[in-house]
Amino acid sequence: MVEDVVESAKRRMNNTQEHVRQDFTGIRTGRASASLLNRVSVNYYGQPTPLNQIAAITVPEPTLLVISPYDKSIMNDVEKAIMQSDLGLNPMNDGHIIRLPIPKLTEERRKEMTRLVRTKAEDGRVALRNVRRDAIEELRSLEKDGEITKDDLHRGQEEIQKLTDQHIAETDEMLKNKEKELMEV
Repeated sequence: MVEDVVESAKRRMNNTQEHVRQDFTGIRTGRASASLLNRVSVNYYGQPTPLNQIAAITVPEPTLLVISPYDKSIMNDVEKAIMQSDLGLNPMNDGHIIRLPIPKLTEERRKEMTRLVRTKAEDGRVALRNVRRDAIEELRSLEKDGEITKDDLHRGQEEIQKLTDQHIAETDEMLKNKEKELMEV
C-alpha cells in the first residue's frame, strides 16, 4: 500500500519535473535552438499542427534558425504562425525556406526572461509540494482506515519528503542553469 502511494507520487513528481523542463526549453535565450519553436502550431489544412511535424528545423549558425516546410504551399501559414507566437521573432520567407534570425537579448529583456524562469520554477516547486501533500493525505487516510500502521505512515511520509526534496533540488539546478544561460552575453 505505502509503496503504491510513493510510486504514484514519484510518477507525478517526474511528470511535473518534465513539464518544468519543457517550459524552460521554450524560453528564448540569445542563441538559436530548434526547441524554441516547439509551441508554435500552424494551421495545416484546417488543423492546428506543431511546426516540427510539418517542417525541418535546422540551426546553421548560433543566431539563425532555418525552417524548410515539407509542403511548400504552407510557407505563408508557417510565417504567420511564427509572427503570431509570443516569441517576438520576424521570419524572412524567400519562397523555399524561412530564415528566423535570433536577435541578441537586451539587458532588460534578459532580466525579464530571468523573472519568467523564476516564476515557472516556483510554479513547479508548488506543484511538487502539492503532490507531496496529496500523497501524505492519502497515507493518513489509509492509516485512519486501518490499512497501514503508524510506522508505515511515518516511513511513507519520510520517503515522500525525500522525493520532494530531491525533485525541488533538481528544479533549482535547472533554474540556476537556465539563469546562467540567459545572462550569457
